[in-house]
Amino acid sequence: MRSMKMTMGTAVLLVAGAMTLCAGASAQDSQSTRAAAEVLARLRAAIAEARPAMPSTAALELQEDPASEAYQAAREALSRRRYADAAERFERMRDRYGSSGYVPDSYYWQAFALFREGANRSLRRAMELLRTQAENHGDANTRADADALMVRIEAGLASRGDARAARSITERASGPCDEEQELRLAALSALLNMNAERAVPILEEVLKSRDVCSVELRRRAVFLISQNMTDNTVDLLLDLAHRNPDPDSEVREQAVFWLHQVDTPEALDALESILVESDDQELQERAIFAISQRSGDQRAAEILQSYAMRTDVPRGLRENAIFWISQNPAAGGAEFLIELYPRLEDDELKERAIFGIAQVGGERGRRWLMDRARDSAEDTDVRKNALFWVGQSGGIDAGELRELYSTLDDVEMKEQVIFVASQRNEPEVVDFLMEVVRDEQDKELRERALFWLGQSKDPRVADFLLELIRGARRIR
Repeated sequence: MRSMKMTMGTAVLLVAGAMTLCAGASAQDSQSTRAAAEVLARLRAAIAEARPAMPSTAALELQEDPASEAYQAAREALSRRRYADAAERFERMRDRYGSSGYVPDSYYWQAFALFREGANRSLRRAMELLRTQAENHGDANTRADADALMVRIEAGLASRGDARAARSITERASGPCDEEQELRLAALSALLNMNAERAVPILEEVLKSRDVCSVELRRRAVFLISQNMTDNTVDLLLDLAHRNPDPDSEVREQAVFWLHQVDTPEALDALESILVESDDQELQERAIFAISQRSGDQRAAEILQSYAMRTDVPRGLRENAIFWISQNPAAGGAEFLIELYPRLEDDELKERAIFGIAQVGGERGRRWLMDRARDSAEDTDVRKNALFWVGQSGGIDAGELRELYSTLDDVEMKEQVIFVASQRNEPEVVDFLMEVVRDEQDKELRERALFWLGQSKDPRVADFLLELIRGARRIR
C-alpha cells in the first residue's frame, strides 16, 4: 500500500473522531472498542510524523547568528561564480563577526573561491587559509573537504613548477597505511597527472603491499596505473592477476579488465597466461571475455579456439569460449563450431555449440541444424534443441516441417515439430497442424496439435473446430 503524508490539521481532526468512536462504543462491543483504540493509536503516531521536526540548538543559533546575512551573501556570490567577490566577502565577515559560528567553515569556502579563481597568489593564500582552519578549527564541518582541497591546490601549484608543493604531494602519496587513505589516494591521482614517472613507482609500491588496510587503496591504484600503460605496468597487472595474485578478488579482476584495454601482443600474452595457467575460474572467465573483445585479432581467435577444443579444462569455461567464438566471425563463428561439434563429448557443450551456430545464422548453419534434428543417432534433447533453434531463426518452412514429421518415429521429436510449427503464423503451417489433428494415430499428439490450433488467429481454425465437433471426417 502506498504511504501518504498527513497534514497536522487532518490528523488532529481524525484523532478527535476516533476518540468519539471509542467513547461511543458499547462496553459489550469489545471488538469495536479495540478497533477504535487501534485507529486512535495509529493517528496519534501520524500526528507525531506530521509535526514539524524541531531544529537543533546549533541550527537555531546559526539562524540567529548576526553574521548569517553576510555569510549567505558570500555563499551566493560563490554559487554565481563571482570568486574574487566571494573571497572578499568571507574575509570581511570574519573581520566583522570574529566570534560567529560561521567562522570555522568560512576558511574553507574562501579557500575554495580562491582555488577556483586560479592565480598562483590566490592558490597560496588558499593554502594559508586551510592551514589556519586546521590549526584553530579542527572540528569544523568542512575539515575533510579542506584536506582534499589542499591536495588539489598543491597539485595545481606543482604542475606550475612549485617544488615545495610537488614535494608535499609526493610525501602524501607515499604515506603509510592509515585512516587518511582517501587523502593519500587523491595525492596519488594528482601525482600521476602531474608527473607519471614519479607516480608509477609509488603506485607499484602500493600494489605490492598486501595488508588488509590497503585493500581499497590497491583497488583504486589499479585504475590509476592503468591510465599510464607501459611494458612495466602490463607486467605489474599480470603479477596482480596471476603470477603473484593479489589476495583481493576485485583487485585481480580489475587487473584483467585493464589488461584487455591494452592492444599489444604483451597484454594478449598475459591474458592467455591467466586463461591457461590460473586455477581461479572467475578470473579465467574474465580472461576469456577480455580475449574475445579483441576484434579482428587472429591470434586471440586462435586462443579461444584452442581452449574450446581442450578436454582437460572445466566445462563451464569451454562453454564460455564456444559462446564468444559464435559472436566473433574472426574466431571462425559457425564454421569453426560445425567442425568442433563432432569432438564434443558432452551434451551440454553440444547444446552450447548448437545455440552458437543458430545465433550466427546462414544457410550452411541452417542445413546443419536440420541434419542434427534428423539424426536419430543424436541424443533426443540435442535433436529437439537443434530443431527449436532453427525454428526460432525462421529457417524452416511448412514443407520441411511436414517432411520431417513424416519420417519420425520418436514421439518426443514429433511433439517438438508440432511445437515449432505452433510458433509460426503462415497459413501453410496451420494446414500442417490441421493435418496432424486429422491424420495422426497417436491421441496425445492429436490433442497437442489441437491445443496449439486453438491459439491460432487463422479464421479457418474456427470452421475446422466446428466440423470436428460435428464429427465431420473431412475438412472442406
